[in-house]
Amino acid sequence: MLIPDTTIDAVINDDFDLIVLPGGLPGADHLRDDPRIIELLRRHREQGRYTAAICAAPKVLARAGLLEKHKATAYPGALEPLKLDSVELSADPVVVDDKVITSRGPGTAMDFALTLIEQLVSRQKREEVEKPLCRPDAPLVSDA
Repeated sequence: MLIPDTTIDAVINDDFDLIVLPGGLPGADHLRDDPRIIELLRRHREQGRYTAAICAAPKVLARAGLLEKHKATAYPGALEPLKLDSVELSADPVVVDDKVITSRGPGTAMDFALTLIEQLVSRQKREEVEKPLCRPDAPLVSDA
C-alpha cells in the first residue's frame, strides 16, 4: 500500500520542476478525469516546466492538451483510440519532445527514470546514477 505524503489539494498551487504521472489502470483514468490534475498540468506547461508520463498516463497529458504537435509514446493502445491527429505517435521506449517526456510501460521504466535525471540535471548525472546499476549494453540473451 502506498501512503501519500500529502494531498493534491494541499499542493495544487505549488510549483514543481517536473510532474510525473504514473501509469497503470484505472489510476491513469482517474488522473485523466480529475479537473484539478488537468488544470495543474496546463499551468505547469504554461510556466515552461517539464511534464512526464509513462504507460497509460500519456492519455492524461493528451486530455490536458500537452501532446498537441508533439511526438509521444505510451503503452500500446493507450493513445490510438483518441485519434490525436496532431500527435506523432512513436513506438520508442522513451520520447523527449521539448519538455514533454513519455514512456511505454513497465519494461521502459528504468530508461524513463534515467531520462528524467538527464533532463532535469545533466547527462553526467545520468551516467553517474546509471553506472552502478550494471545495465547491459549488449543483448541480454546470447545464442550458444
